[in-house]
Amino acid sequence: MAEPNRVEREFGVAFPGQILEQSKWTQTALKAMPDGPLNWRELFGRDAPVVLDVGCGNGRFLIGSALSRPTHDHLGGDILPVVIRYARKRGNQRGLTNIKFAVLGGRELLERHVAPHSVDEIHCYHPQPYYDPAKVHLRLVTPEFLASAHRALKPGGLFVIQTDNPGYWKYMREVVPVFFDFHERVGRWPDAPKGRTRREIIALKQKLPVFRGHGTARTELSADEALRKAEMLPPPTFDADRRLRDLDRLA
Repeated sequence: MAEPNRVEREFGVAFPGQILEQSKWTQTALKAMPDGPLNWRELFGRDAPVVLDVGCGNGRFLIGSALSRPTHDHLGGDILPVVIRYARKRGNQRGLTNIKFAVLGGRELLERHVAPHSVDEIHCYHPQPYYDPAKVHLRLVTPEFLASAHRALKPGGLFVIQTDNPGYWKYMREVVPVFFDFHERVGRWPDAPKGRTRREIIALKQKLPVFRGHGTARTELSADEALRKAEMLPPPTFDADRRLRDLDRLA
């Protein structure tokens, strides 16, 4: 049985994995980005399926995936240095060699550092809805972002998205199916019924609805066609509902 201090919990929910003795810790920080696309073989030292988590927060989902799928390599990015510090620390303490974390926005990652058709999965959990109208332009999920995700994925690659913001979900349901064979998920993720992410755990405890969906990249859609479609779709100017802002402070 693991020692109690080897298991971490958030809001009563165990964080994936256990803290190993320090001699087994690894380094999961990706501190310097190349001028162009990342070379996955050089980064991880092997050829393996690649999983991206854009806006990965403290790494709960990605670390759980890296532990349960050692055959896959993982990269998580977030614009907040403080959450990436937590993610790196936890990845290091679990001795993981198939995961890296970087302080990096999702849009920048896909547009500048991912070669076309080079990753197998892209996950996007609870992107910030930005309640202030002056910051609407900072919303991650735009038609251009979705076109970049479509370009980055291998043909038929998996795209997963989730939010607890009804306005954001209504917008996602409108634009995501243009680029992906999209399906709304009924019920919680079976691998993490109490929540894949810290934000999802909080939302469920607050008894808020969580909207989940997944889809595969449309193979009949070329990169140029995806960009043309993106130019014709509306931007995410929905009302995010300020009543949900207090939840952001907890997450």
